[in-house]
Amino acid sequence: MTQSRREFLKNIGKLTAGAVTGVAAMPASAGPERHGGDPAKRWAMVLDLRKCIGCQACTVSCSMENQPPLGQFRTIVSQYEVENVDQPHKPVEVFMLPRLCNHCDNPPCIPVCPVQATYQQEDGVVLIDNERCVGCGYCVQACPYDARFINKETNTADKCTFCYHRVSVGLLPACVESCVGGARIFGDLRDPQSEVSRLIDTHDTKVLRPEMGTQPHNFYIGLDGRFVSKVQGRPPLWEIRDAEGEELEAL
Repeated sequence: MTQSRREFLKNIGKLTAGAVTGVAAMPASAGPERHGGDPAKRWAMVLDLRKCIGCQACTVSCSMENQPPLGQFRTIVSQYEVENVDQPHKPVEVFMLPRLCNHCDNPPCIPVCPVQATYQQEDGVVLIDNERCVGCGYCVQACPYDARFINKETNTADKCTFCYHRVSVGLLPACVESCVGGARIFGDLRDPQSEVSRLIDTHDTKVLRPEMGTQPHNFYIGLDGRFVSKVQGRPPLWEIRDAEGEELEAL
């Protein structure tokens, strides 16, 4: 008799947290082989923090394009207040940190998936097969960038896909197209003439949490070293109002 979804979740739930951690440390080759996409390309994003103003246009456009549930986001811009301890009378500064899935070359979210729902394409984009996903949340725990969540409407894993449905037909990701300051640049790293290749060649770029060995493919210009590990957090308070201006919900 076919095993029910509930029985399957119950069985995989017997794995200990230590076992999950151990699997997360395994190389991505422990998961399904890369398939789909164009092997001649390697998509990546450069985030120029000198230009980010924290307007959240990227967050809004992503939500409009991909329709995640209210209060859940595939990309956000975390905002931090920074005090200068050497100059205590200097005004507090605000630091912007755009965040999304890093589409790593060694993604720890792949080998922990018990049903191989998370996989990577030949062009480096990490995707989720929601037909296979059972919503166990192991990939959410394994991601060192706090970039995944369980979609509360579908009960399956969700995250940024680099808007692959747009990229595959020659368009830019929604967040890149809507960025008012031009802080998000998307392109093919295997093309030496692409803007992302040029920026990485000519600027001091950093990645988030390099010590994890995931080889992330979001590259930051102007990233203060103190924020390399600042990957947790939620977007600012949003007041949701209807057409008449009445407040519906505060997140």
